[in-house]
Amino acid sequence: MDITLHNEDFFDSVGRVADASVDLVIADPPYGLGKDYGNDSDRRFGEAYLEFSRRWIDAVLPKLKPNASLYVFLSWQYAPEVFSYLKTKLLMVNEIIWDRRVPSMGGSTRKFSSVHDNIGFFAASRDHYFDLDSVRIAYDAATKKARTRSIFVGKKWLEVGYNPKDVWSVTRLHRQDPEREDHPTQKPLAIVERMVLASSPPGGLVLDPFMGSGTVAVAAAKHGRRCVGFELNPDYFATAGQRVAACAREDLFSSCSDANAAPGPLTSALGTEVG
Repeated sequence: MDITLHNEDFFDSVGRVADASVDLVIADPPYGLGKDYGNDSDRRFGEAYLEFSRRWIDAVLPKLKPNASLYVFLSWQYAPEVFSYLKTKLLMVNEIIWDRRVPSMGGSTRKFSSVHDNIGFFAASRDHYFDLDSVRIAYDAATKKARTRSIFVGKKWLEVGYNPKDVWSVTRLHRQDPEREDHPTQKPLAIVERMVLASSPPGGLVLDPFMGSGTVAVAAAKHGRRCVGFELNPDYFATAGQRVAACAREDLFSSCSDANAAPGPLTSALGTEVG
């Protein structure tokens, strides 16, 4: 396992990452909504937020390999502007809608309730790495039975499953979810795993500039990728370290599900490598 986590500001420390070394960037930056991350990182609005977005994008671009990919989580408020800027630098492959499957419980009376996040999928070239077979979704038995006509016999897609669509319906992490950590915008592991599997080769390097609770690092560790992550908040950094250490301990059992295990060795140091 080759996971390196830094309790440092990404902008101050991005030089630790070699140019043209990264296979995949998964960025979950502050959304500019004023959430409390223990600092003022989410208190940028309007042009200040867009300037911050351009800054981190420009910082990661030299780190990408020629066939690398980048995913970025955003909200509808700034996705159009950030996507437009990224399109001047990279090839836009998809806009993915994460349907958070929020139940119908009240909400605003002056607008439609927001229940999705925007995810931009970009690539450094048309020759970007993409392993569709690793993320196919299996057809259920009823569908297979309905498609037993001769024209479908022997079709690979019927056996291995279908290509995920660009709307991903994955329930957000509720407080009682066993995967949930003490982080206000933690992303489900299932979403990040799909990105890691599809867009990075085994042994490839994944970069997470805004690590939060460490979901990207856990997904990389679970699936045999290398990862380097940066996180300002020491509490979130400690949580990420605990989760990765738990994943390492449980590797013998092919499970990384116990995210609440006792702290591992990397949580007390800056940039400690877990391997």
